[in-house]
Amino acid sequence: MIDSKKLAQEAEKERNNCAQFLRDMCSIPGTSNKEGPVIERIKKEMKKVGFDEIKIDKYGNVLGRIGNGKHVIAIDSHIDTVGVGDPKEWKWDPFKGKYENGIIWARGSSDQRGGMAAMVYAGKLIKKLGLQADCTIWMVGAICEEDSDGIAWLYLLREKVIKPEIVIVTEPTNLAIYRGHRGRMEIKVKITGKSCHASAPERGINPVYRAVPFIKEIEKLNANLKGDKFLGKGTIAVTKIKEDGPSQCAVPSSVEIHLDRRLEATATKASAIAEVSACLKRAGIKDGKVWVPVYKEPSWRGTVYPMENYYPGWCLSPDHSLVKISEEAYKSVFSKKPIVSRWVFSTNGTAITGLCGVPAIGFGPGEENNAHSATEHMPVEHLVKAMQFYAAFPTAYSNANGLKQADKKYSAAKKK
Repeated sequence: MIDSKKLAQEAEKERNNCAQFLRDMCSIPGTSNKEGPVIERIKKEMKKVGFDEIKIDKYGNVLGRIGNGKHVIAIDSHIDTVGVGDPKEWKWDPFKGKYENGIIWARGSSDQRGGMAAMVYAGKLIKKLGLQADCTIWMVGAICEEDSDGIAWLYLLREKVIKPEIVIVTEPTNLAIYRGHRGRMEIKVKITGKSCHASAPERGINPVYRAVPFIKEIEKLNANLKGDKFLGKGTIAVTKIKEDGPSQCAVPSSVEIHLDRRLEATATKASAIAEVSACLKRAGIKDGKVWVPVYKEPSWRGTVYPMENYYPGWCLSPDHSLVKISEEAYKSVFSKKPIVSRWVFSTNGTAITGLCGVPAIGFGPGEENNAHSATEHMPVEHLVKAMQFYAAFPTAYSNANGLKQADKKYSAAKKK
């Protein structure tokens, strides 16, 4: 039984420490594959608050362990960020940020280092109050999520760095419990032409002009994609067009179009590729090439771990035992029922659950809709509340003796 009053009091004592840790992390730039300095800062804080074991794996993720119980659970936060974009859009230094009226404004505050700060200080509460129950708790600072959703967890799980029964994803949920999101994939399309001097374009075949009706077909496809009431509608968008030609004064020889496809519940990699191929056919292009690119950039530790840019969606049933345990953990701390919903964007859950079948749930501080923006911010009150949930979860999980047998391996066929 959790003493929720005592837990709240102890979390309040860590308010300033947790906020300062988040500010320290946000002051360290760390886009994908450049996370080394912030990883070291997290390792230092884990050591300071008394984690039982701390390690950095060969890919570059930082992992901290508390407890040595029967049930292995993990809590995830990706700690890379996107860049700052146009500095003129920011009203303050995106790294120094500002802290006023109980809110931290900085790049990475919400997406996604706030989750990291809250989980580390939840670790301190777990140690201080003896809340590890019969659990081994791994807290993971995952890298490279912004470039390739879930690649860090694909490494962790397929290389058997850890073997958790479940994972809590701490991407921002506004302190609600999230049980899934749409999938995502990247698709490239190459349309060829015939290069020639631009002073006489009639001598060649301009692939950009050939691409125009195809792009219009993609726009029509987006309008017609279906979805479901919970996860939402599928989408597809042209996000980049790159021409290949010898100079600015030449008709290019080919054009490469990059598509971002958000996958509705019924979509698969094969169906998404087929839809794009059909768009080429309707545009009268018989020689177009369609493929899914592979991410193979070296991590900050120099490790290359190729991953196809296909990130399947996932969705736990509202009756899944992990959802029910999470609801019980929430009620034990806050004495009310949680909101249960889903993300619009995608998370490391694409690999954790979508590819590897480990059930995951979402609970994080901050709001999804300010991620990647020049007004990104984190209410410190969210950090305090998230600390309490993460600290209470192992007890709720142990009390339930883990997941029901039927829920231990995720299957897309079970999602509702």
